[in-house]
Amino acid sequence: MTAESDRASWEAVHGSPHPLGATWLPEHQAYNFAVYSKHAERVFLLLYDADQLEQPRLQFEFNYLRNKSGSVWHCRLTADQVGAAAFYAFQIDGPPPGPGWTYHAFDAEKVLLDPHAKAVYLPPGFSRRAAILPGSNAGKAPLGMLPHRPHAVPVAPRRGRVHHESDLVIYEMHVRGFTQRENSGVDAAHRGTFRGVVDKIPYLKKLGVTAVELMPVQQFDPQEGNYWGYMPLSFFAPHDGYSTGGEPCCQIAEFRAMVDALHAAGIEVIIDVVYNHTCEGNQLGPTYCYKGIDNTTYYLLTGDPQNPYANFSGTGNTLHTANRAVRRMILESLRYWAADGGVDGFRFDLASIFTRNSDGSINAEDPPIFGQIASEDDLADVRLIAEPWDLGTYQLGRNFPGSQWMQWNGAYRDTIQRFCRGDAGLVGEMMTRLYGSSDLFPDDRQHAYHPFQSINYVTSHDGFTLYDLVSYNRKNNWANGHNNTDGHNDFSWNCGWEGDLGVPAAVMQLRKRQVRNFFCLLMLSAGTPMFRMGDEFLQTQGGNNNPYNQDNETTWLDWGRLERYPDMFAFFRDMIAFRKQHPSIARWGFWRDAIRWFGTDRNVDFSFDSRVFAYFLDGSAEGDDDLYVMINMSTQQLRFGIHVGSPGQWLRVIDTSEERQDGFAAAEPVRIVDRFVDVPGRAVVVLVRPGG
Repeated sequence: MTAESDRASWEAVHGSPHPLGATWLPEHQAYNFAVYSKHAERVFLLLYDADQLEQPRLQFEFNYLRNKSGSVWHCRLTADQVGAAAFYAFQIDGPPPGPGWTYHAFDAEKVLLDPHAKAVYLPPGFSRRAAILPGSNAGKAPLGMLPHRPHAVPVAPRRGRVHHESDLVIYEMHVRGFTQRENSGVDAAHRGTFRGVVDKIPYLKKLGVTAVELMPVQQFDPQEGNYWGYMPLSFFAPHDGYSTGGEPCCQIAEFRAMVDALHAAGIEVIIDVVYNHTCEGNQLGPTYCYKGIDNTTYYLLTGDPQNPYANFSGTGNTLHTANRAVRRMILESLRYWAADGGVDGFRFDLASIFTRNSDGSINAEDPPIFGQIASEDDLADVRLIAEPWDLGTYQLGRNFPGSQWMQWNGAYRDTIQRFCRGDAGLVGEMMTRLYGSSDLFPDDRQHAYHPFQSINYVTSHDGFTLYDLVSYNRKNNWANGHNNTDGHNDFSWNCGWEGDLGVPAAVMQLRKRQVRNFFCLLMLSAGTPMFRMGDEFLQTQGGNNNPYNQDNETTWLDWGRLERYPDMFAFFRDMIAFRKQHPSIARWGFWRDAIRWFGTDRNVDFSFDSRVFAYFLDGSAEGDDDLYVMINMSTQQLRFGIHVGSPGQWLRVIDTSEERQDGFAAAEPVRIVDRFVDVPGRAVVVLVRPGG
């Protein structure tokens, strides 16, 4: 009789359903493999050597009587059984496509990526076309990398998380586009990578931003044509193109090294995550992973055999986030990037898809995933930012179910673009946006929102650059291949000259003033400011406001413009510093009694043709100076009365009509000895009363 202590455990023989993915068990010198597939009928694990990617060294067939628990297929293999294998994948067979809601997409010959793989290897023969065609894509399929191989790159312990409050200024960045140009000054081997970002940290510190928001860094399909990265292949692995090469395991090591370096500089790291669709598209798209593992689990289906995939993302499919297994995958992905990746926050692309029920309808009351995220201890101190809409719904502000989330404020963007352009009838709405958009984020007893939950921005990756916003009346998206029909319709104005060729000096002067107006008002607004990379030196995309598929000099930052427009960089730097120096701007709560509104006279002019107003902000409650801001978006110089304080108390520190190569902070403040200030047309003037 065998002693009980000598018996192998059930998990040692059959594997464990937890955790999903491939897990190295050092105490047992073995690997556990687990994959979710509710409808699979046959499941095979494939192990590949690094030098043989077409024929697996081992093919293990799961036996549902031994290797399946609920909807999870699992097994354990010893290190000896795995041998020198470096990569793994699955092959899964199941029912044929059924009618309506049972639209399965199994293909027994397809080599399938593990959804939970922590590193993805794209072989030299990787082919999206092979994944679209029926039949085998062996040697051309993305593979998961086995964890904890002998050649794995060691990773230094993660630094503590960074968190900013009143001094939070977000810089939206594309990892590749940030340093890909030769004139970035980054070593050739580092350009367009995580290491390139590290090399530019001194620049970020000089500019003064306190957080970077990285456009998608999770592995996306490099052959789909989405340069921005909004076509995710894996929700766990860093994008291979952002590492400097070498072993695939360098991906996470270099990402972590970048995060640690940014943290050492006091800069938060927020990543843009796309949990609303995948790169597999609709029924005409490839089968890399989710379709072939369990189509009805991972995707929202319509019941229409001709158009089986719901498309609330605008990209061909919609992730089925109402499904428990999909919610689990998302939660595990968030935990992984927060714990192992060390990130400080997430920006959720098309976050309203989280409110979609299985039939596509909206659950605005209590979508389960929000409660699950809120209850995660590992995510308790992580910043959550929503893009609060999808293709079919707009949930900005209190209409969004994540009541404690921050949100991209599209209403702020539209209002400030129109107001600075000179549109009429916007004084009241502009005041509301500067105040923190309390109409959208109310702080009454029931809602208790805070102004910092509004992410204020004028431009983002999705739209014109700030310079193009003042240089083009019409978008110029012809290169994208959609007959110029794509792209967001910004409220732009070219200042009297279309484009960037042969611009008259007077027009260029006005454009620069308009850019200063935009950024000055952004930094003076209650809420959390965000701006896109390169706006600080007038980066242009030639009027292309949707260059999602332009991996070229259209989207790569032209660092030569930093040398060409040092005055603009200096203004941005000084405005960021000014905001940090005045915490009364960015408070925990709304300004309430601390603010008093004026016009050129004592009362605000709310008439339709009015384009001017002013305000006094009392800084005493925050131990800050008082501010008096005068905003004139008319075309004429106007005399503004100063309706608080006495002559001689106020210092003029900012005037956006002035061009200064060294920035306004280097200038001596001008003491105002009268009870009025003449403000030029299309300008903002800021006064400070010290010791308010």
